[in-house]
Amino acid sequence: MGESRLVVEEVLALCLQRITVEENTLNTELEFIEVVKNFETFRKKWLHAELELKKYKELLVKSDVAKAALEVKLKHARNQLDLEMKKRYRMEADYHYLFCCRHAVVEFVDINMMELPHSSLNSPSLQLCERKGTESADSGIGDLDDLPIPQQIRISNITCDSFKISWDMDSRGRERITHYFIDLNKKENKDCNKFKHKDVPTKLVAKAVPLPMMVRGHWFLSPRTEYTVSVQTAAKQPDGEYSVSQWSEIIEFFTADYSTVQLNQLLQKAEAITRRMLPFTVFYRNQEKEYFQQASPSYRSRDAQCRCMLPAVKDNSGSHGSPISSKLEGIFFSCNTEFNTGNPPQDSPYGPYRFQIQADILFNRNTNIYFGDFYCMYTSYHYVIVVLAPDGSKGDTFCKGRLPTLDRSNNCFLTCTEEDGGSLSFHHAQDVILEVIYTEPVDLSLGTVAQISGHQLMSLSTVNAKKDPSCKICNISVGR
Repeated sequence: MGESRLVVEEVLALCLQRITVEENTLNTELEFIEVVKNFETFRKKWLHAELELKKYKELLVKSDVAKAALEVKLKHARNQLDLEMKKRYRMEADYHYLFCCRHAVVEFVDINMMELPHSSLNSPSLQLCERKGTESADSGIGDLDDLPIPQQIRISNITCDSFKISWDMDSRGRERITHYFIDLNKKENKDCNKFKHKDVPTKLVAKAVPLPMMVRGHWFLSPRTEYTVSVQTAAKQPDGEYSVSQWSEIIEFFTADYSTVQLNQLLQKAEAITRRMLPFTVFYRNQEKEYFQQASPSYRSRDAQCRCMLPAVKDNSGSHGSPISSKLEGIFFSCNTEFNTGNPPQDSPYGPYRFQIQADILFNRNTNIYFGDFYCMYTSYHYVIVVLAPDGSKGDTFCKGRLPTLDRSNNCFLTCTEEDGGSLSFHHAQDVILEVIYTEPVDLSLGTVAQISGHQLMSLSTVNAKKDPSCKICNISVGR
């Protein structure tokens, strides 16, 4: 009986186990059916996604076609902008000339109105006019008198908009001198300031004061410009007329570049319009294909033997008084990026081939950064020039004392900051177009050269570009 009972229990256990297996199988079948249903749902969603993808691909093709059409229109618009810029340049040049003439006349009239008696106000004794030879061409001035003629004229303390002048005179008749007439003219030459395309004859009338005498005036003196000056002594007579001496010898001199005072004024104006910064990782330089080839004798800034980009003298673009124009040697780089992609733009006015180099190779803890210039070219966007010079290098020696020094990690234009892990991060100003000048040779093997896919936008080139003298954002109250 005991064995029969055990057998019955085992049989019942097997039955229960079979029942459990059957129930599990049924549940599995139900789950499988549910999976099949879900698979069908997801297959329909996948098919719908493929249809959406096909539709968006068609829209992308249409957008590319529309973009190409807009690029053509943009090209035509830029060409039209070039024409309008040339017209505006001519108009601004005429305006600047007339502006200088007006100031010269107002200054001259004010001085003489203060000196003339009331009875002679209707017949001014001096007029603004040009002088030929050594004789006086001013109406209202008497014949040449036996007054001492200025000799050994000396020019000193020359700045961008002022200078000191002194001379020697005989003691005979010196006590009769009441005024000095200074004839200041810009020397005509082929490379004169484009924004003063006509010489403005400037006759300065000054009371006889102890020498040397300071001559200052940003409306008739431009920086880095050659002038001629001669002096005439005068004695005011009781009837309001002047007796004058002969003109002295003509002396030539050059006005100076902007000093750090004027450059700091430019720096403050540039900082006023820069607010946003964007990250970047590379500096880049665009040129023609031949520039990066092994043998490129037509490019003097390339050493084909060592495959090294060599510094070249900066052109005359930017402010007329910039101390780095035609003096500082360096290599031009860009670092501007597109806001939406964070990458360098694919368009460039300088050539279809681009050399890229990691930012930390040129800009690191051993690099000093200087502010160079701030200008525009009759456009709404402005350019800022910064100079990167390795500490102790030839370029660094040139910039010290001439250019304002910027904080490497805290300025409004180009920063290099150290992260927690010791790595360097770089940011550039978004509101201006940065032009970076690196003062030392750069080996081509340190970067890569590739062709860009964009257009060569010649209208954006700043080669020898002159500053807009009428812009109130980037001009200061000295010669342009």
